[in-house]
Amino acid sequence: MKHLSTVILGLLCLGLGVSLFVSKRHHDTQHDKDAEAITSTSNLLSSSQMELAAIKGDVIAISNRLETCQSTSLTFSNELTQAKSALATAKEGFEKQATGLNQQAAQQRTQLETGRRASSQSITLLTHQIAELTNQIASARASLLQANKDYVLLDNRFRRDVAERVIAERRFTNRIELKAQMEYLQKNPSKEISEDRIREGLNVEVRSNLCYVIAPE
Repeated sequence: MKHLSTVILGLLCLGLGVSLFVSKRHHDTQHDKDAEAITSTSNLLSSSQMELAAIKGDVIAISNRLETCQSTSLTFSNELTQAKSALATAKEGFEKQATGLNQQAAQQRTQLETGRRASSQSITLLTHQIAELTNQIASARASLLQANKDYVLLDNRFRRDVAERVIAERRFTNRIELKAQMEYLQKNPSKEISEDRIREGLNVEVRSNLCYVIAPE
């Protein structure tokens, strides 16, 4: 009985030992797994921390870039506002210049139209004056031609009168001619010519011993 109890106790101890060994083995395996999990988690945590630090750096860089972009955007906004103001001022100035140029153009058109009308009137007046001058020149030419004709007639009449005077003087200075004339007058006393009858066909007028030609033939 005592021997059986010992065997049973031994078996119980053996079973407990085996159970403890198995439990320890299980705990060791679990511990190893937990250690591996903790190591993996630690590594993952370290990696995550490193990634987080990198992300924080990126966030800081992005924040700095964002601040730079905001500053640049603010600068651009100010420049855009200034550009808009300058553009509005320039537009206003251009509109004033355009208005002034339009007014000047209108005044110049009015002046040109006035000048054109004045020029047209001057041209019309000059045309009339040229026509009158042309008529006067034509009349003067006709008068000059008539004067030349009259001069030719007067010159011919003068030459003829001179020739007749020379012939008459020769008659009175030639004894034979003078004798024949005296004999003719003695034979024909009724045909004696007086001074008025001598001037009758000459178209002259005698005043105080001066002779004036009345009209040439």
